[in-house]
Amino acid sequence: MGRWLAPWLLALSLLAGCSSTPDRPVTYTVKRGDTLYSIAYRHKVDYKELASWNRIGRDYVIHPGQTLRLYPPGSKGARTSTPPKASGRSATPPKAPTSPRQPAIPVGPPVQWQWPVSGGTATLTSRPNGGNGLMIVGKLGDDIRAAGSGRVVYTGSGLLGYGQLVIVKHNESYLSAYGHLQAVLIKEGDAVAAGQRIATMGNGPQGSPQLYFEIRINGTPGNPLTLLPQR
Repeated sequence: MGRWLAPWLLALSLLAGCSSTPDRPVTYTVKRGDTLYSIAYRHKVDYKELASWNRIGRDYVIHPGQTLRLYPPGSKGARTSTPPKASGRSATPPKAPTSPRQPAIPVGPPVQWQWPVSGGTATLTSRPNGGNGLMIVGKLGDDIRAAGSGRVVYTGSGLLGYGQLVIVKHNESYLSAYGHLQAVLIKEGDAVAAGQRIATMGNGPQGSPQLYFEIRINGTPGNPLTLLPQR
């Protein structure tokens, strides 16, 4: 089963070449324990688009050994080189530049967000692969609660840098992720209510208790502070 999820993620940095931009992987081979949500989360694509590109049904079922394309059909996933300059009267006039792709409008009922922990100091962090997340310090074993109602689409520790991770799908556009957990109290497929206790806080990368929290909008990590209520 399974895409929408670094600690909600840490080791996903893109390498930058000196004179050219390296290609991102074009395909991915499904491994045991993968879900469509976790793969999409890892490669920073929308899980619905990933399913569409690979003709996967709305059950989003995938199988170990299955090869998934990470780009739309016909795309090689790499920047094209600059075409040679045209010369002479027969040259074709250059096409007008296309506008950049606009982020998709969120689909589904609005989410009534709430903080996943009752206290602690929250620090906004920038993800190596783009977007933002929150590191929230606390005490080992503190309750972690669902930031909104939804369904659990991933639990596990298969995404490098997130530790024990839970991902909740709230609607067709929004996912929330909870990383560095000590104990997970729900399982994949469970429906959860906003404020429901879903896990306890574990230790982060530096060995101190903390929660890594992320909200993804159509696959892109947004700034949780713009969505969560003010404390």
